Amino acid sequence: MLITAPTRILFFTGKGGVGKTSAACATAITLADAGKRVLLVSTDPASNLDEVLGVKLGATPTAVPKVPGLAALNIDPVQAAHDYRERVVGPYRGVLPSVAITSMEEQLSGACTVEIAAFDEFSKLLGDAALTAQFDHVVFDTAPTGHTLRLLALPAAWSEFIDTNAGGTSCLGPLSGLSAQRAMYNASNAALRDAAQTTLVLVARPDRASLKEAERTRVELVALGVANVKLILNGLFAARDRNDAIAVALEARGAAAIDQMPAGLRPLVRVDVPLLPFGLVGIAALRAMGASHDGKAAQDLAPTTIAAPSFVGETLDGLVEQLAKHGHGVIMTMGKGGVGKTTVAARIAGALAGRGFPVTLTTTDPAAHVEQAALDLGVDLKTLVVTRIDPVAETQRYTAEVMANADPSLDAAGRSLLEEDLRSPCTEEVAVFRAFADTVAQGVGRFVVIDTAPTGHTLLLLDAAESYHREVLKKPSGNSVAVQQLLPRLRDAEFTHVMLVALPEATPIHEAMQLERDLARANIKPYAWVVNQSLTPLTVTDPVLLMRRAHEAPHLQELVDHGARVVLEPWRAGKP
Repeated sequence: MLITAPTRILFFTGKGGVGKTSAACATAITLADAGKRVLLVSTDPASNLDEVLGVKLGATPTAVPKVPGLAALNIDPVQAAHDYRERVVGPYRGVLPSVAITSMEEQLSGACTVEIAAFDEFSKLLGDAALTAQFDHVVFDTAPTGHTLRLLALPAAWSEFIDTNAGGTSCLGPLSGLSAQRAMYNASNAALRDAAQTTLVLVARPDRASLKEAERTRVELVALGVANVKLILNGLFAARDRNDAIAVALEARGAAAIDQMPAGLRPLVRVDVPLLPFGLVGIAALRAMGASHDGKAAQDLAPTTIAAPSFVGETLDGLVEQLAKHGHGVIMTMGKGGVGKTTVAARIAGALAGRGFPVTLTTTDPAAHVEQAALDLGVDLKTLVVTRIDPVAETQRYTAEVMANADPSLDAAGRSLLEEDLRSPCTEEVAVFRAFADTVAQGVGRFVVIDTAPTGHTLLLLDAAESYHREVLKKPSGNSVAVQQLLPRLRDAEFTHVMLVALPEATPIHEAMQLERDLARANIKPYAWVVNQSLTPLTVTDPVLLMRRAHEAPHLQELVDHGARVVLEPWRAGKP
């Protein structure tokens, strides 16, 4: 059992790519195997529960084959938003003119509506005990950290907004609909903060960035009143072959990160899970993970001889040479959380700056550390500009701008209503979108390398671009040139170069393929794939690493068959 003395509600969260889904699934399976009735829920917009469990999931509980007692569901943000819009707009159909109905639907088509609608579904499962009464445990596999913290903060944010808004309206329409959810929001808040009922499990890898993010999350959880927190340290590695330099370096990196673990994490109840020699897809592999911390995992499954890999991809240096020929533009790294988007972005930015180009390195990910990544890679920060799109700062700036440009004829009551509306959680979405558009516009005269948030957030941002672009076409005079030009610039293959970053594993590659399909619907074509942290180009002899390298081959071949342009980045013994 990964979690001792589990409470009825379990949350698994952490930096992208640390193994939240695997840990949540392994825990849910272990509980079900012990005779408990368990519901496993994903709140991640980029959920991969279907692939991991081997069953097609929807918005209602579906029994998981080969695990009696376990059911799972995905909270589908798109469907949730559709249902939310219909609840708001439906009562007015046939009452208001069709043009008014269309306007309401368009106003409810942005990323903010998607988030609040998904949160409504989450709140029902958390706050309405009757909906999950048939289950002994409810296990939440959450979205990457930044999104999760925003989700957990939403009950308090919306409750406060409902309490203080005197005008009766919000960016999501009449507040009567939100007020009706007050009891459910309050119940969700109470459940989250009840240590006897809820445990929040931080999942981290034995690396500095992951542990630093876990500590940041722990601090914010304490501020939210969530005190029952435990830690899973996933992917610990002990070299079996001391003559394997890669294995020894991997072990040393993990040990150094644990030695420097933030002080706030040390008192937490902790479970260590070893680096397993196989992919964590399928019930059998997840059961092995659930038992692995007890020393029962099969660590000696590598055959005595494994053929050396034959795959040879492009190099990142060669890719940078091709990018440099454009002289300017936007380069975006996208993919599943934890695949190394930040590091790849920092490497590209540093290489371009080293060639004498003006370069800005920035991020849309609230959990990313682009400046530290650049320093770890030895990039001279004097050669490039490092920024970040800070949601708090952008919201303050946007709010001040709106108030400064408000109609001078507004009386005190009118300004008060405007201030109230700007305090809604939706304002942040608008502010971040505008900052993103301004950042992309900088690529006209320099290289702008953007480390994007994990996939679900990126898609919400691009969806916002679609929605705003439709509005801009109707009334361009009310929007900046940067906003008007955003979507055309993203679609311009000579200006914007999208790098799909993945690990040589099934889930990151398949999720990036789905992202590629979503981008195609927006007429955006990826420039190249970067398969990061690969063992394929390296010489290894450690049995666990040998088997992990062998597991890369079919995934790399899948990309070749897919027709992708593949850059193969090896695992590096230095800082990640």
